[in-house]
Amino acid sequence: MRHTDEEIERAAMRFEQLADALPDDVEFDDVSELRAIAETSEQVRADEARLTEAVAVARAHGHSWNHIATALGVSRQAARQKYADKVA
Repeated sequence: MRHTDEEIERAAMRFEQLADALPDDVEFDDVSELRAIAETSEQVRADEARLTEAVAVARAHGHSWNHIATALGVSRQAARQKYADKVA
């Protein structure tokens, strides 16, 4: 389930409120690896959205699936299967 930016921001604000309310003597587990996963995952989603937009622009300007597939480094069929419904 993907969350909107607004939902993520509300959750982050709620987390900050909860963290601020904790006593000073509470010890936390190191979650930096999990934070890195979450940040990277968000970046991948943003990059995928930009890539889909770039494919849509290329198609709108008349570029063939063969040319788009070459730019992506995949087969024509793979490019069409992944993006045809998203850019139509």
